[in-house]
Order: sequence, then structure tokens, then C-alpha cells
Amino acid sequence: MIRRRSLVIASVLFAAAAAGQTAPAHAQLGEQPIRIIFPFTGGGTGDALARMVADKMRAELNRPVIVENRTGAGGRIGVQAVKTAAPDGSTLLMVPIAPVAVYQLVYKNLEYDPFTDLVPVAQLGTFDFGIAVGPKVPAKSLKELIAWAKANPNESNYGTPAAGTLPHFLAALFGQRAGIDFRHVTYKGSAGALTDLIGGQIAVVVTTTADLLENHKGGKLRVLATSDAQRSKFLPDIPTFREVGFDLQATGWYGMFAPAKTPPEVIERLNKAIVNAIKSPDVAQRMLTFAIEPTGTSAAELGAIMKRDAAFWAPAVKASGFSPDK
Repeated sequence: MIRRRSLVIASVLFAAAAAGQTAPAHAQLGEQPIRIIFPFTGGGTGDALARMVADKMRAELNRPVIVENRTGAGGRIGVQAVKTAAPDGSTLLMVPIAPVAVYQLVYKNLEYDPFTDLVPVAQLGTFDFGIAVGPKVPAKSLKELIAWAKANPNESNYGTPAAGTLPHFLAALFGQRAGIDFRHVTYKGSAGALTDLIGGQIAVVVTTTADLLENHKGGKLRVLATSDAQRSKFLPDIPTFREVGFDLQATGWYGMFAPAKTPPEVIERLNKAIVNAIKSPDVAQRMLTFAIEPTGTSAAELGAIMKRDAAFWAPAVKASGFSPDK
């Protein structure tokens, strides 16, 4: 009788333990800290955005949320760290577009596949690019710039923040479609390129609209076109590439991702917390000061955006002739 009673008690305890182990993943979401890996150095726009979102998530999920700068290899080391993390919602990747929608077009032996090793959680916000001329070029429109470039082929050059960046690829594709011999001058960041543009050492700069705003408004350079589907709310008087006859729509963005096989219910809960953070008035306003348009999409929408942008950037990468092995 005693033995039988012991077996019953043991069975009840085993069942209780099993139930705890098989509880839904979203019920376990609050049990450990969340790491948001940002695969670039601190202090910049992306890092600031990651920390703002982390603060809001911390309050909503009632658990620690920390941002870790896992730098190196143009962001690839951070992406790999998330790829190999446990798919339980405790490790996330906050990243701009290139490492997850463009690098697979650039690197022959990329250490990860962004479409199979990661799962989208939410897009945070978008930004666009602009093409600008300095005092060396009299053009006041893209049409006039093209005419000037064809008449002055030896001076037809453009600067970008670095080789192998989205501004580089966009400028190369524009030059190809405009039929001009556009020669690339690479810099280490936008600051040096803008200094040379304003000083007349180079003719054109292509970079983020945010980096062009101050000098455009100050009359030191002229932005001739921006790259999104609609005009930039920060430069509403400047036409888009499409408005002036070029089928170019290049939109940069920041997104949040989790390791592949993270349960859908965990993704859903994280998406809700992230979207609520993005749509909070203080975060949305701060993003606008960075010239980032807040979005806060569903996970499915971010997945569709990744596929669309990978298709767009493929011919742009080809037009640039860029190879990291060169």
C-alpha cells in the first residue's frame, strides 16, 4: 500500500515537472535577460536607436534588456553571434539593411544566410539617400548634372562613405543608367567626402540624406534627388530619382531579427514590444531628429521587404564592380 502511494506521488511530481518544461515559450520569455546585439561601434545613430528601443522593451517585458556592440567584419561577426544563439528570444540582432539584405550579393563565402539563419521580428525605421553637388558643378537638376558630366568626363567623379556601401552601389547604378562615366572616390565616412565636395575637390557625393541636410540647408551643397519612393519629409522640395525619370528606389532601414527556429509566439511577443517602443511619442520624435522615419512593421512585412531589397540591390552591386577580394 505504501509502495503504491509512493508511485502515485512520484507520478504526480513527474507530471508537474514535465508541465513546467513544456510551458509555452512566451510564458518563459520573462525568465532571463535579452541581449540586443548591434554589430557596429557605439555612439552612432544605430546604436542610439538600439538603446532607446531596449529601454522601452525593458519596461514592457519587465526583464533586463541590454545592448551589446559585437563589432568586426562590417557587421558580419555580430550576425554570426545571433545565428548561433539559442532560439529562445533571449538574443536579438538590431542591424541596418546591408548585412541582412545585401551582403549575400557581395561576399562569395558569407558565413551565414540571412534568409535561413535569421527570422525577422520587426522593421524599426527607414532612411533614404541623396545625390548632391558642390560649387564645382553648376547643375541644379539631375538632367543638368548628366549634361555636365558628359561634357566634363575628366572631372566626373563621386565620393561615398566607403567602397562596398549602399551609396556606392546606388551611385554606380545611377551612372550606368544615365550613361555617364562616373568614377568612384572612396572615403572613410561621409565627413571627408563632404569636406572635399564643398571644397571643390570632387564633383558629387552620394550618402544618406541625414548627412547632407545641414550643408544643403546652409547653401554649401545642393541635393539634386533623393532615393525613396516618396519625397523626403526632411527635404520636401527635392524630387526623387523616380520623379525625374530614373526607376531607382533605394531605401535604407533598421530591423530586428532573432535566430532561426525561434518560436512564432516568441516572435509575436517581441514584435509587440518593439512596435510599441517605436510608436511611443518620445522614441518616434527622437528618430525623426536622426532623419529616420519610424515604421514598426510586422515580422512578415520585414521578411517581404528583405526579399524586395535583395532583388533591387543585385544589379546595383553588379554595376559597381565591387569585390571585397580586390
